[in-house]
Amino acid sequence: MATTIATLTAKENGTLEGIFATIRVNAPIAIVPNTTKQSEEAPDYRIIHRKTGFEIGAGWNRIARQTGEEYLSVKLEAPEIGVIYGNVASAPGGDPDRKVILWNSPGN
Repeated sequence: MATTIATLTAKENGTLEGIFATIRVNAPIAIVPNTTKQSEEAPDYRIIHRKTGFEIGAGWNRIARQTGEEYLSVKLEAPEIGVIYGNVASAPGGDPDRKVILWNSPGN
C-alpha cells in the first residue's frame, strides 16, 4: 500500500502546488521547474516551502524501467523530517491536474 504524503494541483506554468503532510509536518509546498539547471545531474525541479521560500527538496524526471513511463522522483529534506523520498503520481479520481506524492519506504 502506498502512503500519500502530499496532495498537489498542477498549474498552467508547470508548477505543482499543495500540502506536504506527515504526522509531524503540515507545510504548503510548490514544486517548480528548475529553470537554471546547468548539468544533467542537477534537479529538474526545486521544492519550495511556500510560506518561508526555503528550498526543502528537489525532483528529477525519471523513466520507469518496466513500463517506460515518465515520472517525477522527489527528495524532501528538513530537520523535522530527515530525508524522505517519493514519487509524484496521479491522484485518485482521474482529474489530470490533481497529483499526489507517494512515499518510498526505505524498506521497499
